[in-house]
Amino acid sequence: MTDAALDVGVMVNGAPVRRRVEPRRSLVDFLREDLELSGSHVGCEHGVCGACTVRVDGALVRGCLMLAVQADGCRVETIEGLAATGEILDLQQAFAELNALQCGFCTPAMLLTAQEALRRDPGADRARIRQALSGNYCRCTGYHAIVEAVHRVARARAGEPP
Repeated sequence: MTDAALDVGVMVNGAPVRRRVEPRRSLVDFLREDLELSGSHVGCEHGVCGACTVRVDGALVRGCLMLAVQADGCRVETIEGLAATGEILDLQQAFAELNALQCGFCTPAMLLTAQEALRRDPGADRARIRQALSGNYCRCTGYHAIVEAVHRVARARAGEPP
């Protein structure tokens, strides 16, 4: 830690966190390395693959493009936090049942993105789901099972039969 380190205070998954952080440290590195929250992954480091997706003040952001110091005073939610609250339990179950995950690298960001997509568009059809997930790369599944899992949850949340 250099003298240039800044004091940063964030609310992470409902818990207050205060740390000294290098000004150039990305939010995803801060979460993974400093806080040991390893659900968000580092993929391309250019904001393209989506593996580093987290929620900051309710909005999805690419954790590799946001600096930890930019999150000062913000509320940050990671996959660990959403899983702990049960907010995405139905999505997690559908992903498991429909084999919508394989290596698991993209899964945390896919779940966060799917949850946001269904919040914005609860009646999403497969085409709209595919469009909503298009910013998250998956190199294993081919997306079909992921789209089917999210669509199943959309229908279930709407009270429709499976």
